[in-house]
Amino acid sequence: MGRECVCQCEWAGTVAEVKALLETHEIVLRGGIRRRIPFRAVRQIRVKGEALRFMVEGEAVALMLGAATAEKWANAVKNPPTLAQKLGLSKETTVQVVGEVLDEALEEALQESDRVKTGGGLIVACVETPAGLAKALKTAAGGAGPVWIVYRKGPGHGVNEAAVRAAGLAAGLVDTKVAAVSAVFTAMRFNHRRS
Repeated sequence: MGRECVCQCEWAGTVAEVKALLETHEIVLRGGIRRRIPFRAVRQIRVKGEALRFMVEGEAVALMLGAATAEKWANAVKNPPTLAQKLGLSKETTVQVVGEVLDEALEEALQESDRVKTGGGLIVACVETPAGLAKALKTAAGGAGPVWIVYRKGPGHGVNEAAVRAAGLAAGLVDTKVAAVSAVFTAMRFNHRRS
């Protein structure tokens, strides 16, 4: 989601300017008030005038986002996208899966689509090693649709964000989005360069 806004924040009587970021499953506040607010902790969310108002652990919070932005953020907090929606998966989507799906959330999201062995409109590649990443990108070179490279989060793994981005760019692809898959896995989407 990644939307952000510099605004006034009132948190339990304290007022400060913050940079508020609306992420996929949390609101992040930076600046005069620093907090990470998971959507599941937000209660009584509503828009009043120019403000997005809600409660967190019994404390009142107001973000002065402007009426239109406050409405969008309230809707996003109340109805966060599913993993299938974030990845662009639906019953009409044909997906070619490359590699082994090791994540339950990803497997569930893939149930929303039509899996094919070759020639899917969308490629979801699960990679654990540099060799797996190279294989996934070779498969992607033959397609025209988006490619999601799914890899483990954090340091100490065979493939990391920098390696995925560099390999994708070297293969002539352009990275366009990152999406959290689960607590363990993340995904980076690539599209083919336009001629």
